[in-house]
Amino acid sequence: MKITDELIDYIGELSRLELSPEEKERAQKDLTDILNYMDKLNELDTTGMGELTHPFDEANRFRDDGNLNGDRREEMLRNAPAAKGDYFKVFKTVE
Repeated sequence: MKITDELIDYIGELSRLELSPEEKERAQKDLTDILNYMDKLNELDTTGMGELTHPFDEANRFRDDGNLNGDRREEMLRNAPAAKGDYFKVFKTVE
């Protein structure tokens, strides 16, 4: 596919970009380079290759996600200056 000035203008219009002539020239060169690279990759023989989701065969090494603290509500309420039922009692902040 040839990248033409009309295509660059169309892409700029779709993306709502106002490109200067220098930017249009640079975008045309960059898009041409990208397409040439993709053509080069398409020359590779990939028959018999499986699909890859990641280049390495390693799995995540995260720790198990668990509850470390448990329910310590009673202990925390015992340390509170004032409590009412299962809640902390605080100063009135809104009048």
